[in-house]
Amino acid sequence: MSFQYLLRSLAGTRAVLKSAHPTTPFTWQPARSLATSTNTIKKPPTAVLLTNMGGPETLDDVHDFLHNLFSDRDIMQLPWQKQLAKIIAKRRSPSIREQYAEIGGGSPILRWTRAQGQAMEKLLDEISPETAPHKHYIAFRYVEPYTDTALQQMKEDGVKRAVVFTQYPQYSCSTTGSSLNELQRGIDRAGLTDQIQWSIIDRWPTHPGFVEAMAVKIERKLAEYTAEERRDAIILFSAHSLPMQVVNRGDPYPAEVAASVQRVMERLGNQNAYRLVWQSQVGPKAWLGPQTSDALEGYAKAGKKNIVVVPIAFTSDHIETLYELDHEYGAEAKKAGVTGWKRAEALNDDPVFVKAMADIVKEHLQKNESASKQWYLRCPGCTTDACQTTRDFFPYKILDNKA
Repeated sequence: MSFQYLLRSLAGTRAVLKSAHPTTPFTWQPARSLATSTNTIKKPPTAVLLTNMGGPETLDDVHDFLHNLFSDRDIMQLPWQKQLAKIIAKRRSPSIREQYAEIGGGSPILRWTRAQGQAMEKLLDEISPETAPHKHYIAFRYVEPYTDTALQQMKEDGVKRAVVFTQYPQYSCSTTGSSLNELQRGIDRAGLTDQIQWSIIDRWPTHPGFVEAMAVKIERKLAEYTAEERRDAIILFSAHSLPMQVVNRGDPYPAEVAASVQRVMERLGNQNAYRLVWQSQVGPKAWLGPQTSDALEGYAKAGKKNIVVVPIAFTSDHIETLYELDHEYGAEAKKAGVTGWKRAEALNDDPVFVKAMADIVKEHLQKNESASKQWYLRCPGCTTDACQTTRDFFPYKILDNKA
């Protein structure tokens, strides 16, 4: 994308009166030097909008986070949803507050996202000077900074070109899909329909930079074992589960998570046995399995002592890594006799991952596509009108990058 600078020049003349004789008429001549002033309007940044679910930054944010989550009809449609969301949030808040208290009093996801964004934009300015300057914005789905907050900041900055960069490597209607639907509604509320040229990075499950970053984290954790322990260690790739009704309507998430796992294992040389398992099931209905806790129990009974769990669908630490994997499953592993339970670190602000983020954005800008063609293919069983509305709002096209 290129932008034009607005230049204004004020040229003045100096009148020179020459009189060789009292009767000689006045003669006006242009000045030899022009007085010039230039006002330059600052080039608006190329915006990179980082979208995510978010998490309560403090314990006081827990209730509103839960209420907003269970009110989201893009991910669940319940009878009397407004009333039920209030009831569920009120009932679950005490236990969820306790979990967040265990990990320091709130979610660190905003802190990590800011760190990732700041490092990414600096690197982007270096590797993609033609689209510089770059500036990251954060749009969380259920807590501040909300989508409306990010859009207002972009409006104030005069943004003309924006890239929506989902922070979920693998696409799901429940995560990236919900964020994009809310973005469409937010753009309409903010009156920014025609002011900004948008494009979307809707998934990146097998990007080489992401694969490399994950593989490095696993290698570092495997290195903590002795050579003998390492040969027998099992790698459990754990991702947030989905209700089977979402899977059965055609959500691509399970397949894309599996693709990530396959690429990471290829990068590692397939030297260890591995499985893909699923965590964070909620409620009595059927969810995608096997559950991480069940897999842990099963391998413990089989005498497996060394297990590395890998958060393959999370790019930063939050309650699912710090509490569920570290506290809950860590305690279960110890009780079951797994003496070598380890958790690969989340990507957070790791330089390898930050470089991957910058590369993903640069490659996207160079393609000049509004989004991947895969995003425009709705789930075969989709019945959510908002999904089609959003796709109509962001039609597929080749961008000129000169907004």
